[in-house]
Amino acid sequence: MEKRAILAALLMAGLLMIYQLLFVKPPERQPPAAPQTKEATPAPSSIPPLAPSPPPAPLPKEGPPVPEGSAVVETPLYRAEIGSSGGRIEAWNLYFRGEKAMVLPGLVASQGLLVLRAGQPPRPIQFSLSAKSLKLGKDSPEAELRLIGEDEFGLRVTQILRFRADRYTVEHHLSVENRHTVAQSAELALTWASPIEWPKEQEHFGGARPIHIVRLAKGEAWARREVLSKAENYLGDAQWVGFESGVAPTGQNGVYLTALIPKSAGFKVTEGKQEAPKANGQKTVQAAEVGVRAMVPLLQPGQAWDGRMLSYLGPMEYDRLKALGVGLEKAIYFGGFPIPESWAARYGLPTLRMEWIVVPTLGLMRWFHSYIPNYGVAIILLTVVTKVLFFPLTLKSMASMKAMQALQPQINTIRSKYKSDPQRMQQETMALYRAHKVNPLGGCLPMVVQVPIFYALYDALSVSVDLQNAPFLCLGKLFGSELWICDLAKPDPTYVLPLLMGASMFIQQKMTPVMGDPRQAKMMLFMPVLFTFMFLNLPSGLVLYWTVSNVLQIAQQKYMELSAKKLEKGPRAPKKAA
Repeated sequence: MEKRAILAALLMAGLLMIYQLLFVKPPERQPPAAPQTKEATPAPSSIPPLAPSPPPAPLPKEGPPVPEGSAVVETPLYRAEIGSSGGRIEAWNLYFRGEKAMVLPGLVASQGLLVLRAGQPPRPIQFSLSAKSLKLGKDSPEAELRLIGEDEFGLRVTQILRFRADRYTVEHHLSVENRHTVAQSAELALTWASPIEWPKEQEHFGGARPIHIVRLAKGEAWARREVLSKAENYLGDAQWVGFESGVAPTGQNGVYLTALIPKSAGFKVTEGKQEAPKANGQKTVQAAEVGVRAMVPLLQPGQAWDGRMLSYLGPMEYDRLKALGVGLEKAIYFGGFPIPESWAARYGLPTLRMEWIVVPTLGLMRWFHSYIPNYGVAIILLTVVTKVLFFPLTLKSMASMKAMQALQPQINTIRSKYKSDPQRMQQETMALYRAHKVNPLGGCLPMVVQVPIFYALYDALSVSVDLQNAPFLCLGKLFGSELWICDLAKPDPTYVLPLLMGASMFIQQKMTPVMGDPRQAKMMLFMPVLFTFMFLNLPSGLVLYWTVSNVLQIAQQKYMELSAKKLEKGPRAPKKAA
């Protein structure tokens, strides 16, 4: 039994280590690239065209130039700036757990709507804007920005951007009209790009830094997720493609998503790399790009073509992403237990989808938060609920361990008597268990049942964007350092909470009934030290859950001891009448 307990504890520690190694890997380091100080002309992509285009029409005379301009869009969720060159998003600042920039010109940027033709470099359409500012709120829940422009080959492109006050989405309604005297076609592309290696001077700019490319193929249960350096040249059908972003300076766990979603037939998604000129014009720097392309069919003079797509720039909140109905929630990978879901699908192995447990867990935590607006308190209440649900199993485990402890002297006698006959020793030991109706696995099975639940809670607190900048007991700052827990998504800067967790785990181990070799009990006392070091750099929200869980476990063990003592004393004898 004592060996199984050690094995169970090591298994839980190993799960945490393996999760960190496999699923929380920082991006690969490469020589740093210098920042782009100016916005460059869109670089050629390595992605092949959709189909060979017909020869371009003769170049007509240039029309009057369209002046450069931009439109500001203000909503309760973000502030955006749309430029006239390609209708690109020049700024997008989220109002979510503070203000965070999703766009940084010259680094993380939209290249706008480009026209691609055979033998020609990509060209952005110069649009005229229907408004200079839009303000959305309760009185104006929706608004449209109309962009109209024409290229030098006579294609008039109209792009209607629809914004909503309660969503992080932009609806793109595209219309292309051939105003030339000959038939022609072209490709339209809307792409986002980010350098593979972040410039050192921009590593801590305080925005959402792309760390992975995510792409959902049709019919798949989760999105393909790769670091930027492993971007592949892809052009084909998919439900959506985008950048998963972290928060500088850590950049390890994705909490924000920039996604492009085709909504009309004929659209393809793209993924690849490009080379953009540096400021000195000599060297090049690799960048990863994602986008959507559409092949405009051959249009006769006066004919038009329409298409639709959707952009999402916001936090990776499961409920919000799922409500869009395009599968964006599959960008959040919950994994599987005990085998990652991707491995299970590849090799045909059974596994438990953590999504089935994690999503309800997050829903319960948010429900608590709706009544008590503090996520630290919500985590404590979630822990209490978990302990209450598993209290019957915990009681059975403790009772079984107590029974095993009571039989330990007799078991030691059997071991000494039959030490030269292992088979007889096993038979006599099992006979002793049957005589006293003790299950030797009774103390371990409840622990094994709780391992997937613990993993699910770990997963929930690891992927939850709700904990970003969410304080628990924030006492302010001292000499620039936070006191105490001002962000549940970050490690405790004072290390007080991990030390409290280690102390509670040590007390719990000391209270656990000792069985078997005392040297093995001493080995178990090393586990709190190991876990303390493991939890030093984990999110405070997870450490808070584990600490509260230990404290409640101590209370349960104390309750069992008091109950056992009352049973040993038996009922009090009635007082004799005087």
